[in-house]
Amino acid sequence: MEKQPLPADDDKPGEAGVDAQAAQQGDSEPVSRAGWNSKIEYFLAQVGFSVGLGNVWRFPYLCHQNGGGAFLLLYVLLMLVVGIPLFFLELAAGQAIRQGSIGVWKSISPRLAGIGYSSCVVCFFVALYYNVILAWSLYYFGNSFQSPLPWGNCPVQGNITVKECEKSSPTSYFWYRRALDITDSIDEVGSFNPYVVGCLFAAWTIVCLGMFKGIKSSVKVMYFSSIFPYVVLFCFLVRGLMLDGASEGIAFMFYPKLEIWGDVQVWRQAATQVFFALGLGFGSIIAYSSYNPKNNNCHRDAFTVSLINFLTSVLATLVVFAVLGFRAKEKVMACVVRCVLRTTFSLNRFVRMSFLSSKTKAGGSGSGSVQGVEGTGLAFIAFTEAMTLLPGSPFWSAIFFLMLLNLGLSTMFGTMEGILAPLRDPPDFTLRSCIFVPVCIVGFLIGIIFSQRCGNYFVMMFDDYSATLPLIIVVVFETFSVSWLYGADRFLDDIQGMLGWRPSVVYKYLWKYVCLLAMLGLLGATTIRMFMETPTYRAWNQEMATDGLLPYPGWALAVLSLLIVFAMLPVPVGLLHSVVQERRKPTTRDTDAGHYSIVNTDETPMADMSELNHPNGVASVP
Repeated sequence: MEKQPLPADDDKPGEAGVDAQAAQQGDSEPVSRAGWNSKIEYFLAQVGFSVGLGNVWRFPYLCHQNGGGAFLLLYVLLMLVVGIPLFFLELAAGQAIRQGSIGVWKSISPRLAGIGYSSCVVCFFVALYYNVILAWSLYYFGNSFQSPLPWGNCPVQGNITVKECEKSSPTSYFWYRRALDITDSIDEVGSFNPYVVGCLFAAWTIVCLGMFKGIKSSVKVMYFSSIFPYVVLFCFLVRGLMLDGASEGIAFMFYPKLEIWGDVQVWRQAATQVFFALGLGFGSIIAYSSYNPKNNNCHRDAFTVSLINFLTSVLATLVVFAVLGFRAKEKVMACVVRCVLRTTFSLNRFVRMSFLSSKTKAGGSGSGSVQGVEGTGLAFIAFTEAMTLLPGSPFWSAIFFLMLLNLGLSTMFGTMEGILAPLRDPPDFTLRSCIFVPVCIVGFLIGIIFSQRCGNYFVMMFDDYSATLPLIIVVVFETFSVSWLYGADRFLDDIQGMLGWRPSVVYKYLWKYVCLLAMLGLLGATTIRMFMETPTYRAWNQEMATDGLLPYPGWALAVLSLLIVFAMLPVPVGLLHSVVQERRKPTTRDTDAGHYSIVNTDETPMADMSELNHPNGVASVP
């Protein structure tokens, strides 16, 4: 469609910028906001943030547990009607207002500033435990340069095999005893693990160096960290398809169980996965989009990034099912050797049944099903065990954990940008050039908590409770504020002013009704589940050499409750603060409505954030 001419105000970068906020501060014409050197850099950053560890170890588990092909169809449906419209909303808001999450929602209405602060708090919580996972990946990557791999066989003390390893498996023993040296419960604190502390320091150092000059430096790292994982996944896919048993694993992946569509919990899990896969609510999407030129086609970007994200999840699931299908068949073959079988025994049928009926836990010595295996259990136990069976296992192990490290780094850069971009936006903030240093130092010091022997239990607590509920609430407020308070038609008018053409009116109804009701339903289902089910965590029992669910003690319940409260608290506090300020200094209805306009359309490619004296953005009209 032919682009329409933009409004005259937008063609004059200096005039619109002399708004109330700038006039009160007596600032000169704003300096242009930093921008991407090319579209490729922006895509690498946005895809790198949205495609993370969850695509590799969460999506395959959900696909296996919830009906295989039927779950894929449900996931695509929810992504089209909920995920992509909300992703487009955040992209457009960041690109139009050209500020971080705090500035964007404050510009729409000062009463909504708390939404941005909540996003920053959640990003910080996620960064704390996410970098611990990078530390574990570094530890395994360093131990991969040995042959045989240290988790390939059980250690022997004297002439006796260590009982804990003999009862479980070599990979489980290495993970729980060598890497984590884990306690039997979260109540048993234990000492700090020096290996994890060292790797955690290295992980935060890498992140800090990558954020040295904001997007100018982090995007250079993303040329490798965003592309390398795809190279590794394709290598694993080709190698996996050549393995005996891969076909049974992949066949099980695509076997549809349509009856799962009637299960509310499956819908909740699919919606939650869409929500987190795209990175909604973190503020990172808004931050990255704010560095785009005003006329960038963010509508096309929303579909492109979402499609890449979904295809990556499918690719990772193919790899996981192929390799674990091989692992299952290897275990069946070992059982065949040990047992006397009937001549009519069907080996392939037995492998398929091992996928369908096995209840083996992660790291157990059962048939090797991926049932019950997700997250760290899939990456550091099940998949690691499968790699020990491959010829040249040190090579495959090294590139696998290097892939995990790069997936995590790209996501960490986006998460850190969600924290730092809003902090750098205020014009009177003088430490914008080095704010990343204290943030990384504080992150490392707090993160040492996760390097205790019971640290893995705290990682699970943060992963389960610090982000899910607060982020859903953030996105509910985002959707409501844009579609109802500001107005969906008005927002579409702004997008038309940016792009030169108007997106379909379908988005108006998706934002106002479908997305909002879907997010409210997800919020209700998540809240009810949290109150109806006793919060539990999976703990390792050293004597039994197996894991099981334990209820959180009272003090841990208090901690996870505080995590949720601290993450959500900025929203009501911001609202109350704004109301008090308005009563002290009355404002016009236009300000309450949150009218905004684009104040500057000049872009300086890759401008150093430390050189900006005033952020470009949108201020409320007085």
